[in-house]
Amino acid sequence: MAGVSALFAALAERNRRSGGVPRRRTWAGGAWMFEGLLAAGLGIGAVSSVVLLLWTTSPHPAEGPGTALRVALDLWLLGHGTELLRIETRTGVPAPIGLTPLLLAALPAWLLHRAVRVSVLPEDAPDARPGEGLHAAPWICAGYCMAAAVAVVHTMTEGPIRPVPPSAALHIPLFALAVTLLTAWHHSGPPPLRGPLRRPAEALLRLQETGAPRAALAAVCTFVCVGALLAAVALARHHALAEAAFHSLTGDWSGRLAVLFLAAALAPNAAVWAACYGLGPGFALGTGALVAPLAPAPALPGGGSSDRVPAFPLLAAVPAEGLLVTAVAVPLAGALVVAWFVARTAVPVRAARQAATGPLATAVAVLLAALLAGAGMMLLATLAGGPLGTGNLAVFGPDRLPAGLAAFGWITLLGIPAALALRAWRLRRPHLTRTVASGVRSRLRRLVRFRRRPRSAGTADTAETADTAGTAGTARGAETAGRATAGRTPASR
Repeated sequence: MAGVSALFAALAERNRRSGGVPRRRTWAGGAWMFEGLLAAGLGIGAVSSVVLLLWTTSPHPAEGPGTALRVALDLWLLGHGTELLRIETRTGVPAPIGLTPLLLAALPAWLLHRAVRVSVLPEDAPDARPGEGLHAAPWICAGYCMAAAVAVVHTMTEGPIRPVPPSAALHIPLFALAVTLLTAWHHSGPPPLRGPLRRPAEALLRLQETGAPRAALAAVCTFVCVGALLAAVALARHHALAEAAFHSLTGDWSGRLAVLFLAAALAPNAAVWAACYGLGPGFALGTGALVAPLAPAPALPGGGSSDRVPAFPLLAAVPAEGLLVTAVAVPLAGALVVAWFVARTAVPVRAARQAATGPLATAVAVLLAALLAGAGMMLLATLAGGPLGTGNLAVFGPDRLPAGLAAFGWITLLGIPAALALRAWRLRRPHLTRTVASGVRSRLRRLVRFRRRPRSAGTADTAETADTAGTAGTARGAETAGRATAGRTPASR
């Protein structure tokens, strides 16, 4: 596969040297499209290998390898946000599956990122030409969507789980375009635009100079990391319920391995759910079952209401009571991270008031970061939640609008005062603290050295100093007397 991509690149380079501009673009587009096909093939192969491993280790597989491959394709499509339909149900009504395992979404995102990076930054060219990544992104998306279309056609007619074609047609191109355009902007920057697109590009560049996008990304990552820690603590508190739910789902080793893989794929979802819980809105475990710090405790798996909440190991981490004190760490950590990044951007050099921005610009940067962080939490909440069936499971996971508004409100409320305080701290005189600290350190050092000096040694040093001074005084007196004697005249004698 790498040889085919290298062949396309060699043909493009050869045509470039010969001066054929239209053919060069054609060959370059073919190489970029092949990178998209390669990214899709690698993602499908990775998911298929895991599914076929589970199918092989199953003692009594009910279906053949063709059904296992269709399930693998369905899982790959689900990782892009495509809604699936479970055909075989007890009631006979197809049940929707709209919850996206975020670990499955991380794999195609990384493969698309790699495809853009390889296309824009080859091995012999460490720097990319300005705007080249934005030209390569549509070609990579075209190749990626071609492979996705084949997967949708192959799975929409047969199998226990089938994708919804309109959902696939909407989510897969959006997913591919978002990842490739962001990666292309990062590696090659914006192209030299003219006309109506020039002002939006300049506005994006000015937004990037404020440091708000980086602060918002750091805030979202902080929310998710602290949420993951909160979910781990809650799961450790209810480890008995998690173990009981794990053993109740299946009895053989292949089934337990499948449940373990599914729990690992949904672990980032649990982190996002815990982050939404810490921000305040919480998440839903079905219609009418809200889990929030100030909401009443819902029915837990194994707690007598298992018909309402499915028994799954990760759901054992649902807190039985409001953990308000623990949940405050989520918004507090995110707001402090935003304040730190914005303050560093506002005052790049300590105590340099000429290069620092004003307090109003700092507050506006925090507001922009809060807006972007709220949009990021809305996106994560949309991907991390979704329906898992009909009836009680039609609503499952966090609600995107309250999660985004809560992230925006917390960062605005706590981030602006913290950013202004950190800005004032960075504008202080750096030598004042160092001078005071060095003075205190020297005084302590002298005090410790004086206390460690023994008394006898001090007496001996004093006597030796006195003897030396007396000897020197006697010598100077004798020398003065000699000079006076030598200066007398004979008459005086």
